[in-house]
Amino acid sequence: MNYRFYTLFLFLFAVIEVNAVENYVRLTPEEQAYLTQKKVITMCVDPDWEPFEIINAEGEHVGISADLISLMAKRVGLNIKLVQTKTWDETLEKSKSGQCDILSFVNQTPEREKWLIFTQPLLSDPNILITREEHSFVADLNGLDGERVALPEGTAVLERMSKDFPNLKMIPVVSEADAMEMVSEKKADMTVRSLIVAAYVIKKEGWFNLKISGQPQGYENHLRIGVLKDEKILRDILDKGIQMITPIEREEIINKHTGLVVKDGIDRKTVLQYIALTLLIAAIFLWRYYDLKRYNAKLLELSITDKLTGIYNRLKIDERLTDEQKKVNRYMNYRCSVMMIDIDFFKTVNDTYGHQYGDDVLKQLAELMRQNFRETDVFGRWGGEEFMVIFPNTSVEDAYAAAEKFRRNVEENVRSMDKPVTVSIGLGTFLTAESVDNMLSRIDAALYDAKEQGRNRICTR
Repeated sequence: MNYRFYTLFLFLFAVIEVNAVENYVRLTPEEQAYLTQKKVITMCVDPDWEPFEIINAEGEHVGISADLISLMAKRVGLNIKLVQTKTWDETLEKSKSGQCDILSFVNQTPEREKWLIFTQPLLSDPNILITREEHSFVADLNGLDGERVALPEGTAVLERMSKDFPNLKMIPVVSEADAMEMVSEKKADMTVRSLIVAAYVIKKEGWFNLKISGQPQGYENHLRIGVLKDEKILRDILDKGIQMITPIEREEIINKHTGLVVKDGIDRKTVLQYIALTLLIAAIFLWRYYDLKRYNAKLLELSITDKLTGIYNRLKIDERLTDEQKKVNRYMNYRCSVMMIDIDFFKTVNDTYGHQYGDDVLKQLAELMRQNFRETDVFGRWGGEEFMVIFPNTSVEDAYAAAEKFRRNVEENVRSMDKPVTVSIGLGTFLTAESVDNMLSRIDAALYDAKEQGRNRICTR
């Protein structure tokens, strides 16, 4: 048993030296002429972003990015000259002023698109939420209110999160390590960082009071090379070089900068046995962690899901109404509209055809809601034949247009015994300092107006 165990890990950690044949890129005559005339490509980098890249004490560009770009440059025949900077802000300023032809290892954002075009990704890596160990798991950042998030200045994550989550307080800092340190010392509640960077910095600095508390959806890092807008030929040349980097080469470069190093003079067998044991223990803990995480996620899903329709239930809708009411009161220009939907003559359907047909109508309506509303909209079954939709950061005019489109779709597509089903809708927008109960009373009254005026219509209050 022990022999097989250690043989497996010795195999996994064996170093296999392979003499690879270099692959060089075939350029067009126009691209070759460009490089002949250009001679030197100037590059700006983040001087303090371990293990991705740093400028070391000797003024050299080192790290994962440096090795990937060096490999790519060799294959397309580029002569790259590093532009020295001391901070990321200085790097951005030099890039904007045209002092660098390329900007290494960056996410593509609307702000950066003002002066850059981008290559395909050199590397993709997920962002994760880092908190102190006592912080609860974060399933949805929209459910937090006023928590402090430390993020490095000038980064794509800070740019996006400031727009996506006005409910959170952003704290700009200078570096990755500063963000982690603020969380460790309770000066911030969390940070959102690359998985590779987070693992490296936590291990290097010994911040073992930190943990992974979630993964924000849609916040993956797709790290590219930014190229000045008027240098399209250069961007195309770089893309050809990036295409020649193999997955194995990427993996070797990442392992080189993030893995354990075995120094000369230390018994390798002992080290490998120690690594194997450590990995086994880590694997057990990770398995338990993810098993518990999946179990808790399933329990949470069941607790907020309507069993019949599979959409949110009243518990989840109540929770989001409270969250949206807080945002309306906190942020001056934030608007939230809410609509209540009631199926017309639903009792007649149940009494005439039976509850099985009534349940089918409810399911059809829920499916139509999935097809009609945005990912940012929150919808669920309020109770019986009533449904509710929350439109975050949406005016009553825009919400009315969405409600009218939905009303028409119901009339055209939902059937019970081949007869059309219609809905009445009450619609309203949160007023400043208005309670949830008062807002619900208003849209309930608007729904009553729609019923009184003949059904199959929308009324607002």
